[in-house]
Amino acid sequence: MKIESLTNTKVKNWVKLHKKKGREEFQKFIVEEEHLIIEALKHNAVDTIVYLDENPFDFDNCIQVNQAVMKKVSTNVSLVRYIAICNIRDLKIDNNNRLLILDDVQDPGNLGTIIRSAKSFGFDGIYISEKCVDVYNDKCIRSSQGAFFDYPIIRCDITNLLDKLKNQDVLIIGTSLQTTIPLTSLESADKMAFIMGNEGNGVSKEVLSKCDKIVKIEMKNFESLNVGVATSIIMYEFRKI
Repeated sequence: MKIESLTNTKVKNWVKLHKKKGREEFQKFIVEEEHLIIEALKHNAVDTIVYLDENPFDFDNCIQVNQAVMKKVSTNVSLVRYIAICNIRDLKIDNNNRLLILDDVQDPGNLGTIIRSAKSFGFDGIYISEKCVDVYNDKCIRSSQGAFFDYPIIRCDITNLLDKLKNQDVLIIGTSLQTTIPLTSLESADKMAFIMGNEGNGVSKEVLSKCDKIVKIEMKNFESLNVGVATSIIMYEFRKI
């Protein structure tokens, strides 16, 4: 099968996946770059592979397109040769020994970096606030290097979540530049959840009010770090690997 028309129904639906609304409607998202497609295939996340000329993937549902269609469907400035249409899956967080909670993080690159670090350092999963950037944003996917294909990330109401975690004896640790204890003074516990905030505003006052402890990374010369860097430092310090 080969699609050459920009008005083809499949093409129109694939283009809708460029936006969060379309991804939510079809429960699908786009993955580009060969190594990311390979990761998606490993984790059974692929629905359809779209290719330009030669198809290197051993997958049943593959559709060839011409250059015009590929450019239309791709989110990349440069011409790509393969695109995978992937299924959004609901993955559960099974343990709460180490959790990460993101309060309105907005930059998709930061979110992707954080996902990759969370998986690397043995965190059980990530909860993101309702106003956080979309996990399936193409920049987030690229920054995560495919780490999120089998990693649970759940969007929810943060304040309600914190009440539930407290009832499960999870120690809630917020982060702030004020009225805090040094990160190195924080003792490890069996169950810990770390909250990282928005790039500009940090963790909201409402969320901080529910924290058991509030910490700060000790630094010289600078007051704050990029949220992706700061989160990675904290997760490394309390890693479970």
